Amino acid sequence: MKLNKLLFCLVFSSIGVASAQDYFPKHDGVKVKNNNFYAFTHATIHTSPTETISNATLLIQNGKVVSVGTSVNIPANTVIKDLSGKHIYPSFIDSYSNFGAEKPKRATSNGRSAQYQPSRDGFYWNDHILSERKAIEGFSFIKKDAEALLQSGFGVVNSFVSDGIIRGTGALVSLNLDATEGVRVLSNNSGQYFSFSKSITSNQSYPTSLMGSLALLRQFYSDSKWYAEGKSETRDRSIEAFLTNKTQPQIFEASSLENLLRVDKLGDQNSVQYTIVSGGDSYRNPQKVKASGATLIVPLDFPKAYDVSNPGEASILSLEQLLAWNQAPANPKVLEQNGIPFAFTTHKLKNPKDLLKNVRLAVAYGLSKNKALEALTTAPARILKKSHQIGQLKSGYLANFLISSGDLFEAETTLYENWTQGVPYTVETENAIDIRGNYILNFNDEAFTVEISGTKNAPKAKVLIDSTKQDSKFKFTNNWLELSIDNKEKTAKYLLSARIDSADKFSGSVITPDGGEFKFSAINESQPEQKSLDKKHYNTHKVMPVSYPNKAYGNTSTPKSKTVLFKNATVWTSEATGVLEHTDVLVKNGKISKIGTDLNAKNAEVIDATGKHLTAGIIDEHSHLALSSVNEAGHNSTAEVKMEDAIDPNHAGIYRTLAGGVTSLQLLHGSANPIGGRSAIIKAKWGGTADDLVYENSPQFIKFALGENVKQSNWGSYSRFPQTRMGVEQLFVNYFQRAKEYDQDKKAGKDVRYDEELEVLAQIINGERFISCHSYVQSEINMLMKVAEQFDFRVNTFTHILEGYKVADKMAKHGVGASTFSDWWAYKFEVNDAIPYNAAIMQREGITVAINSDDAEMNRRLNQEAGKIVKYGDISEEEAWKMVTINPAKLLHIDHRVGSIAEGKDADLVLWNNHPMSIYAKAEKTFIEGALYFDLNEDLAKRVAIKNQKNELMQMMLQEKLLGKPTQKPKSKETKNLSCETL
Repeated sequence: MKLNKLLFCLVFSSIGVASAQDYFPKHDGVKVKNNNFYAFTHATIHTSPTETISNATLLIQNGKVVSVGTSVNIPANTVIKDLSGKHIYPSFIDSYSNFGAEKPKRATSNGRSAQYQPSRDGFYWNDHILSERKAIEGFSFIKKDAEALLQSGFGVVNSFVSDGIIRGTGALVSLNLDATEGVRVLSNNSGQYFSFSKSITSNQSYPTSLMGSLALLRQFYSDSKWYAEGKSETRDRSIEAFLTNKTQPQIFEASSLENLLRVDKLGDQNSVQYTIVSGGDSYRNPQKVKASGATLIVPLDFPKAYDVSNPGEASILSLEQLLAWNQAPANPKVLEQNGIPFAFTTHKLKNPKDLLKNVRLAVAYGLSKNKALEALTTAPARILKKSHQIGQLKSGYLANFLISSGDLFEAETTLYENWTQGVPYTVETENAIDIRGNYILNFNDEAFTVEISGTKNAPKAKVLIDSTKQDSKFKFTNNWLELSIDNKEKTAKYLLSARIDSADKFSGSVITPDGGEFKFSAINESQPEQKSLDKKHYNTHKVMPVSYPNKAYGNTSTPKSKTVLFKNATVWTSEATGVLEHTDVLVKNGKISKIGTDLNAKNAEVIDATGKHLTAGIIDEHSHLALSSVNEAGHNSTAEVKMEDAIDPNHAGIYRTLAGGVTSLQLLHGSANPIGGRSAIIKAKWGGTADDLVYENSPQFIKFALGENVKQSNWGSYSRFPQTRMGVEQLFVNYFQRAKEYDQDKKAGKDVRYDEELEVLAQIINGERFISCHSYVQSEINMLMKVAEQFDFRVNTFTHILEGYKVADKMAKHGVGASTFSDWWAYKFEVNDAIPYNAAIMQREGITVAINSDDAEMNRRLNQEAGKIVKYGDISEEEAWKMVTINPAKLLHIDHRVGSIAEGKDADLVLWNNHPMSIYAKAEKTFIEGALYFDLNEDLAKRVAIKNQKNELMQMMLQEKLLGKPTQKPKSKETKNLSCETL
């Protein structure tokens, strides 16, 4: 039934059958209100997760609990129900549901050109901010869906529209099938909802990425504060709604551990404590989750086992996928052990009936029953600020309760009834007969086989004649069977009906196609193994230990800095001292302590480096490794976005880069727009969180881009400025002029609306942020230097810079550095003039030159890329090696910490088994700040361990299939390597 938006009664959020609507005129005939008391006696009553009363009575009236206990006074006009041997629990609450919510309509496409402007007036400038939306206004109570939730044990659901970045408010609704909307709606403003996903109702392009969504939310919070202070000259209904609802629960869908940590950081920045909808993977790092202080709403969509019976198909599965299946059921237990508050939700489940089954599985994996009940009752009530009305069975609370045959979290327990606001719903008839089996019917010279399967309470039938399926209709309610079967010619139907008194056989009457009627009987010839929940259903497996990251080659613990003494190495210092033969290097407290000969140190781990080469860790000035998104393509300038928001610390490329001797990387925005996002400068600390990887006091960089990509040469879109190289120059001038004026107003003390994009561009003008610019042809290189000089700053680095040799003298005069490829050319038109002598020519002009990868594969062999420079340009080995160590460190302004082997610098070191630029060289050990992050011998041992662990997990999955449990087809989960042009 569609809610009437004009019903003013919906503004009331009081709970109970008696409400302000009692004065409405009554036009429903002779019906009178039922004021009877109902008493449920001799039951085991779980009034809350922590209180259970044996042989107790529950008394209710008018939809509320009157009293509960062992000495309840039962009034005269009471309907009494003896529940001896049975249990009563509070009905469940789902705090994150789309039940009854209006489904948003997808916007129609407006062609190949992107939409950059909003489609609405009077609202926020971005269509994906929908804080003014109210779920109650489009709510429809759908009986079929309500019954599915009632059958799963739910009495109340919190419903919202799952669409947009800010999604508006929700509605708290009782599942009482008999109530009016005014009674059923417990709150029409139950919370404010957030996500990182755009609305489907708008084609507005921005944001196109995770980092864009975060930037948009940061700007929105800032704009809301500005608006609340009365400084805006225009009305914004989105912001007004948001401010009105700030006191409501703030619920943010994260869907993964990494996003959970991003959400928490956003909340900290804006003094908001979100309730976070997790991805069910918090077991991967519960310490970080606990530190967030967030209450979680936890989905229970445990992955099904993979069908690994075919070795060829199973070979594509990663250890990460196998571990996720194995460890997910233990997630609730881990949350409980770590004191992390949480509630359960049906969110992500295809069928809400799977929820109780999965809760029972979680209990089998160690979750306590008290905590399971809390996660279904008092925890969601607390999240929704309704702890005084729902979630427990106490005087004055809603009469929402379940009646079960026994302990609700035991597999063999049957749920009989679900009462909502004092109205019963039968989940399973207490004396229902299980008629599943195979029956033979013989009548009218025809033999029918009837196969009855499904569940005990909802059986389904298939009718066959000589193994051929026949058209039929089947109904079974209250132990009464009705079945219609087409005859062989499908010209008429047999109509069967029978009262079922036994599961072994049944008998009844048949009406034949010619109108005749006679009796029949059927015997259950093969009672199949029942598929109702039993203890075998919850077979548990050994839970594998979590690694960091939780995948192949993950660490069992965080690598720690230690005292290490390298003896008798060939040391490539990348300093004026050059290459030192037969030299010792001592590492203490994460720093290079001493360099010399015949060094000694107490308690040091001594590494014999005779015949080996020790270098500083390689630094990749231009990388897109370990990112979950690389381009925010929604605007032509996206200086407000941060690559730090998109770091993927679980990316296998981090481990592989360590194997190539790389310890530091600049993760750059892509080249979708002239002004891209801010860089992340990281160390490859495999096993750490995103924040662990980022340099402390990191230098501030931003990615700019020139060339074909930024003017959308190959996009087929003509709606975004610029479309020409001339337009690119004008865009830079325009944005820098705006930033200059913005900065001048701030410095003059004017009350300026905070604009994160202009703040970043002003930092460039003020020399506080450095540009690393994607570049190819000489004309554009020259153009950007002139624009920079016009605004009195300098470009820090031209990256790619394949025509740098043409303007090297101008670059040297400007003071810009270069980060280039060793020998890439001719992969697109604007690099046709590239030459492999580019790096050498630029260096001879006095430019600081680095060799970068811009590629996940090349990243692992930058040592060999440096070697190519020796061949092309007659550069010495030492100078070539500097192009992947100290030179990129200088370009990134981190050369005081890394890039060379010098006393006092970070102990980011690589021990090679051969000349470091040889194609035969392997990194035997890679250290970051004195901690060993890669060891070649350990790597070989890990390969064996990974194989054994995968085999063990697959054996567990084979057991699942043998037991008849559902499985899924193997599918690969590839590591995504992003590039400049990835959208």
